[in-house]
Order: sequence, then structure tokens, then C-alpha cells
Amino acid sequence: MEIPYKIYLEESEMPKCWYNMRADMKNKPAPLLNPGTHKPVTADELSHVFCNELVKQELDDTTAFFEIPEEIRSFYRMYRPAPLVRAYCLEKKLGTPAKIYYKFEGNNTSGSHKLNSAIAQAYYAKEQGLKGVTTETGAGQWGTALSMACAYFDLDCKVYMVKVSYEQKPFRREVMRTYGASVTPSPSTETEVGRRILEKHPGTTGSLGCAISEAVEKATTSEGYRYVLGSVLNQVLLHQSIIGLETKAALDKYNIKPDIIIGCAGGGSNLGGLISPFMGEKLRGESDVRILAVEPASCPSFTRGTFAYDFCDTGMMTPLAKMYTLGSDFIPSPSHAGGLRYHGMSSTLSQLYHDGYMEAISVNQTDVFKAAEYFARTEGILPAPESSHAIYAAIEEAKKCKERGEEKTIVFGLTGTGYFDMVAYEKFHDGKMDDTVPSDEELKKYAAMLPKVD
Repeated sequence: MEIPYKIYLEESEMPKCWYNMRADMKNKPAPLLNPGTHKPVTADELSHVFCNELVKQELDDTTAFFEIPEEIRSFYRMYRPAPLVRAYCLEKKLGTPAKIYYKFEGNNTSGSHKLNSAIAQAYYAKEQGLKGVTTETGAGQWGTALSMACAYFDLDCKVYMVKVSYEQKPFRREVMRTYGASVTPSPSTETEVGRRILEKHPGTTGSLGCAISEAVEKATTSEGYRYVLGSVLNQVLLHQSIIGLETKAALDKYNIKPDIIIGCAGGGSNLGGLISPFMGEKLRGESDVRILAVEPASCPSFTRGTFAYDFCDTGMMTPLAKMYTLGSDFIPSPSHAGGLRYHGMSSTLSQLYHDGYMEAISVNQTDVFKAAEYFARTEGILPAPESSHAIYAAIEEAKKCKERGEEKTIVFGLTGTGYFDMVAYEKFHDGKMDDTVPSDEELKKYAAMLPKVD
């Protein structure tokens, strides 16, 4: 059977429910802890920070499927189902017997997969009767998606953008402002925690951990506001499961069984969403598919982090989460994959990695951009730097198939486009991009500062 270049589902075939991987996990992720008492955080405590319905989704480890409200499904139809693309040109260029597919999530105005969760979180905020929401953003894709979702529901949107990305990606900032959001470079002097971070780290380029702290403070001190997060949390992985569910439905149409699934890894939203139904099969013993997470060598939480309880933010305002972490005080080098500059990893994915259900590698920035350029010249899409981590690994796996004469099926997530990342591409082309990797001594220093939890 000939496989088309793009496999599209009909709108009627779009998933009607999100899938919760935790329901099939024998070892559930460790609970979030109150940093003061070290007791599991209650729904009531979390409801001061998050919307009530999202709190329920966050804490539910047993419900396998959550129905997607009709209004969210209606919005999804503007840009979903997203295509699963057979990378015929890339296969030919590599001369590999491997079959390569990528799930392309960049076909919407926000430019990435982030809209899948942004619209859900904005919907629940509106349902609760809130005035607005606050958030952080790294590369700006999450902030762009949330500002678009808030415009749809007529909600106020306050975005704290990691300072280095704010400066490197001014046009992403302007898209957010076009949708009506206010955008502040973080850390800023707007919040108490921002002022503290600036005092401790003068001249810092910021991090997602810093921006989260500011957004949480703003939400908890503003009447009628709640905080929303673009990655890491269970609720976000739940919403992003639509990526994997669509991918599996498209593969099933042609009876294709993947051998390797690859996703870039920062906080875990894209990776968790892409792998969700395949991981479910693996957890239930129905499949032995290989799952590979790819992270930047400048921020290697899976490959060099510690599996321990830590704060999700630099200002230590959030609950403690058990995850692979480099330490909440760790501020990565100003790499260009801004969406992957987070010190920790989703608790759910961390537990799965710890239990051996998935692998992880870290990659240098210049190698990632070489892969991005190669992909752009063969498949014609300019990829986001974040997505290009997965592209790098897919190319390497395809090369191994060529060496061994193996016809493996490789699926990776192309999370978004790189059209607002031209400063990074310029630095790469001009030979001004470097590979900054934290030393063992530096990581030991931050690991020693992790909270002591019995």
C-alpha cells in the first residue's frame, strides 16, 4: 500500500477525549508537596494558583480519558487534525532504508503545539468567571498561543517572557501584543520575587524558572486571576495527548507500527503529548516501542540531573515536584532553544524515565542547527530550534538504519516553525554560535542546594 506524503484525518476522526498516561502507570508520579509541611498538596491549596477544573485534572492519577468539551473541539477544528508527514525527501537524501514520519504541529498562527493546551486552560478560566490569567514563556510560543486563546475568550493575559528570548525574538513578543497580551521581560522589577532574583543574579538573562515565579506571584496577588503553565504539569501533558492520539490514528489507517518515537524535551509538554498512547501500550505490555527524549546539552535535566523533589520555579513559590532536576537555582546559558531552558522535567515523564520506559540523550546547540538546516533544505520547512533536537536524533537513527540495513519506522514530533528564530539562524550561519555545557562542579553545586525531603 502506498503511503501518501501527508496523512490527514477527517475532522470527524479527531479524538473526542484526552488520554491520561498516569492511569496506566503502576508507579504513579510522586505527589506535589507543600514546601512548608512536606505533605501532599491539596486541591484547595492548588485552587489559589490554578483554575478549579485544571486542579482536578492535575491530581487525577486514575481516570484514563477526559472528554474534550465541545467548545474546545470546535476551536481545535481551526487547525486540527494536524498532518502526519512521511519524510520521503529526507529519506532519499539520507539514502536510508528507514521510514521517517513527523507530526507537524506548526500549522497554526501561534506556530507550535502549545495552542492545544492554551485553549483548554483559557476555556476553564472563562468557565470559572475569571478576569484573566498570568503565565511565563521561554521562546515565546506558549505566550503566543495563550494570548491567542485569551483573545478568543476575551480574557486578560499577562506574560512574563524570559529576558534573553524577549531580546532575541522581538517579533514573537509583538504577535502576543497583537493578540492583546502584555509582555514583560523576566526577571523584572514588577514583582517582589523578580527584584530578589535580580539582586541575587545581577545582569541575568533569565530562565523559565524565574518567569514562572513572577507569573505565580502576579496571579496570587491579583483578584480574579489564576496562573497557567505551558509545560511540565500533568494537566498540560493531558491536553497535549491529542498529538499522540492523532499520530496513532493516522498510523493505524495504514497499519503502521512505529519502532522509535522521538521528541524534544524541555518541560515535557510536546514529548508527553506525542508519546502518550504509545506509552500507554507499552505500560500495558502491548508494545515494546522505543521512546527517545532529546534535550539540549546546555540544560540536561534528564541526562545529568538528579531525581529528587525540587521547586518548579527559581523564586521557590511553587509546590515541590519530584522530577529530574538541575536545581531550581540553575540558570542555563542563553541558548536559542528558549522553550527547552527549564531546570526540571515533568514528574510523569521523570517517573517513566526512572523506571526505564524511555531513553534520553543531550545534544550540542551547533549540531542541532546543522540538523535544522539539513531538514529545511530537504523537507522545505524551517523548524524551530526546539523541534530540531528531535530532527537531529531522527537523522542519527536513520543513519544507523542505513549502516545496519534495517527498515525501522521512525516517528518524531515537529513541534513548530522557526520563523521567529532568525537571530539564532543568523548566529549559526555567521559562525558565532557556541556550545555552552555546564560543568560537573556547577551541577554538583546546584544539586547540593536541593530541598531536603524525607
